[in-house]
Amino acid sequence: MLEKTTAVILAAGLGKRMNSSLPKVLHLVAGRPLIHFPVHAALEAGCDKVVVVVGHGRERIEKFIFNNFGTNGKVKTSVQKEPLGTGDATRSGVDTIGHNTGRAVIFYGDVPLLTGQDIAAVAKALDADPSAVLAIATCTTDDPFGYGRIVRDASGHIVEIREQRDLRTDTERAIKEWNPGIYVARLGFLKEALSSLKPNNAQGEYYLTDIVSFATQRGDRVVGVPSRADVMCGVNDRAQLADVDRAMCARIAHHWRTQGVTIRDGARVEDGVVLGRDVTIESFAVLRGTTSVGEGATIDVGCVLTNADVGQGVTLKPYSIVTDSIVRARAQIGPFSHLRPKSIIGEEAHVGNFVETKKTTMDRGAKANHLAYLGDGVIGAGANIGAGTIFCNYDGFQKHTTRVGTNAFVGSDSQLVAPVTVGDGAYIGTGTTVTRNVPSGALAIGRAKQENKEGYADRLRARLKAQKESAKESE
Repeated sequence: MLEKTTAVILAAGLGKRMNSSLPKVLHLVAGRPLIHFPVHAALEAGCDKVVVVVGHGRERIEKFIFNNFGTNGKVKTSVQKEPLGTGDATRSGVDTIGHNTGRAVIFYGDVPLLTGQDIAAVAKALDADPSAVLAIATCTTDDPFGYGRIVRDASGHIVEIREQRDLRTDTERAIKEWNPGIYVARLGFLKEALSSLKPNNAQGEYYLTDIVSFATQRGDRVVGVPSRADVMCGVNDRAQLADVDRAMCARIAHHWRTQGVTIRDGARVEDGVVLGRDVTIESFAVLRGTTSVGEGATIDVGCVLTNADVGQGVTLKPYSIVTDSIVRARAQIGPFSHLRPKSIIGEEAHVGNFVETKKTTMDRGAKANHLAYLGDGVIGAGANIGAGTIFCNYDGFQKHTTRVGTNAFVGSDSQLVAPVTVGDGAYIGTGTTVTRNVPSGALAIGRAKQENKEGYADRLRARLKAQKESAKESE
């Protein structure tokens, strides 16, 4: 697109049919709020500035816009004070555009499948016709119910857009060409057209679509640009939200498959995830947020990754969860492992069945293969953590750190009461509760002395059996 173009994105609607306290444009599609995608599309199309018109839920929408786009200086918001229609909302946005802008692109904030290419195609049509003041996208489908129709004259020129509720005759209702809501207008014309709007329609609102009839009535040319209907679908309720979410995830999966990634049916890869070549994502795995997966890694059935950094050649076995954590190259995780935030699993380390970590670092080749809780730990290279081990990291007020040295061995069913340090090469006997530091190379063992009572088991069984029979007789 040429320079000095501002996009005005309409996102002030109530979204009543969503039946939600959350503003419509903040509902998620492929892991991101709806409004993210139109803003991204406008920037992708080459717009110099983007104005998001907000109204209902403005504070929450503005917070998202600032946190995600505010730093580049290109994206800002404008407020529609009252819900008086799309024309009034557009006017609120256009009023913030500087005089050095030559044209404006207007479209809706609930159309997440729209791409920068679709917007740029409409702008290009306006550029190609110096006599035109306005270019609009048009779509043709067999059933355009609910959309405004493109009305043309006998010569085929666009003369008007008439909303569904304002259609007057069966002939008008039979029109299959409809308005998806992308407008590119020369700024001088747009300001005049918006100032001419009147609420003379069934809704008593200022319709943006009336700028088309304003142009044709004064003899200006309006260009129609045939566009892809499948990306123009807006979101008005949860059913439509599910439809576009499904379509967006399919688009994302298709992209990664063309980049050399195997994604099985039923897996979900959300927007923002980055995958390396020869990664395999098995069915029902879910990858979210800023997750990245290195070359040749396998994410097996049912795994859930959120903001995870997974290295090359890693294997995540079925139903493992990784959240805000790092798994370095060739490590093995799972099945049924849970890496909670700030866990760092080193190269070739193993975290196995029903092991949970939290803010714990495991160095290269360390292992915790079975049934352990490792919270606030630092585990050295080659260390082995036995089944049933617990890092007792919380005293009811503060978290404390457990340190296990290089090549140390922690026997099964041990409890390490933090803060405590187990030195390099030390050995913790099975069933030990460690409350003091263990020097490097030392053996720590702390368990009750075993006592065997010969013949006692038979006497115990007889006594318990008699108690059971006595209880039955007394019922």
